[in-house]
Amino acid sequence: MNELCTLNATDLLDVLNTRRASCVEVIQAFIAEIESLNPSINAIVTTTFEQALTRAAELDTQSPEALPLYGLPVAHKDLVSTKGVRTTFGFPPYKNNVPSHNELIVDRMHDAGAIMLGKTNTPEFGAGSHTFNRVFGATRNPYNLERTVGGSSGGAAAALAARILPIADGSDTGGSLRNPAAFCNVVGFRPSQGRIPRQPGGNPWSDISQLGPMARNIDDVALLFSALAGPDETAYGCLETPGEEFRSIDALPVKNMRIGYSRDFACLPVATEVADTLDRFVKQLAAEGAIVDEVAPDFTDARRIFHILRAIGFMRYADMPQAMFDELKDTIKWNFEASKSLTLKDLRWAHQARRRLIENSLTLFQSHDLIIGPTTQVMPFPIETDWVREINGKQMTTYIEWMEACSFVSVTGLPSLSLPAGFSSELPVGAQLIAPLLADKKLLQMAKGIEEATAHANVAPGICT
Repeated sequence: MNELCTLNATDLLDVLNTRRASCVEVIQAFIAEIESLNPSINAIVTTTFEQALTRAAELDTQSPEALPLYGLPVAHKDLVSTKGVRTTFGFPPYKNNVPSHNELIVDRMHDAGAIMLGKTNTPEFGAGSHTFNRVFGATRNPYNLERTVGGSSGGAAAALAARILPIADGSDTGGSLRNPAAFCNVVGFRPSQGRIPRQPGGNPWSDISQLGPMARNIDDVALLFSALAGPDETAYGCLETPGEEFRSIDALPVKNMRIGYSRDFACLPVATEVADTLDRFVKQLAAEGAIVDEVAPDFTDARRIFHILRAIGFMRYADMPQAMFDELKDTIKWNFEASKSLTLKDLRWAHQARRRLIENSLTLFQSHDLIIGPTTQVMPFPIETDWVREINGKQMTTYIEWMEACSFVSVTGLPSLSLPAGFSSELPVGAQLIAPLLADKKLLQMAKGIEEATAHANVAPGICT
């Protein structure tokens, strides 16, 4: 593998800023690696190599000083509209869809100096945590090509793990940043509501879905986050903190960090391999001086709250032409039927129950700096499996029930991320780190301290050797 592609984004940025490699040389290196490795994993499904080389040549004539992502290769999730570049949403009727506009995060990354190499794979309309669709097929896990990458930001996670991208964007409703990060040994960060604007596109009044950064370590996540975050005059409900606030993250020491740990969030089935790996991870932190005790989060009503809030988003399919609606996969149709049954009483109950849930969650931070639990309840499963039907003998009743370790946390609105926590049978396991409301920077600082103490993120898949 070309040495440039093995570098983390912050190190690669230093190489570019000091002119030890040109933007063109970097893009050429990544194009070569994508052409070599992507056929095996199917992470990047649309490429823009010609445009990327043209932009790289233009950037080589510019000063990098005002461009925090100067020359860094990126690819955007295939749910994100990109002007003039195919955006399929993983849906056959949209296989040739070419938007006429960029979503805001695309412009922000471009304006920060990033160079788009293409689009990353996703499930149909991002529904489900297994990245496959009828347009491009399935994305394979770089650590084991017979296993899934999770989803829905699965193409991004696989590309990062395989070192064919240094940074990528994603989105998360019930775990779509965190779940694939855990399965691919990278970092996926779901920030607080209002950190990253959603205009144009998306529902500005809903906070159940969030955009966020993905990378191989915390410094790189923070770097990308700094370009994505900050208010915008066209978006509602933005927090005023500028993105630059997150660009440089100082690690908080693990010693004396007060950590509340739950291997199963006191209510969820979790595969033994996952729980045992997390136990070892937390013991590492205790050996470094962290103050660790077991906690039992109260997620009463979280399942029903999540299903109600998520179902609202599926009401949009009512406006879809019937012929196109008939093409939707069955699980999305099931979601749509659930949305049709919602009543005002359901919505009123969900908002009241959510308030109680958040209040209960905040009590955990009266005596803890950080909560750690599982990101996923299972290991990366065989790629032929459409969704997990059973965990530890407990039957899953829906295609999203097996990922409630993330979806329950989504309902709380607490910032969270998945951090590499070790391996079981050579497959990655992620730890979910959860911080108090709006404590995004502190979460990144604590995660960096933990990352430095454990170093699991440094283990690359064999496909890269």
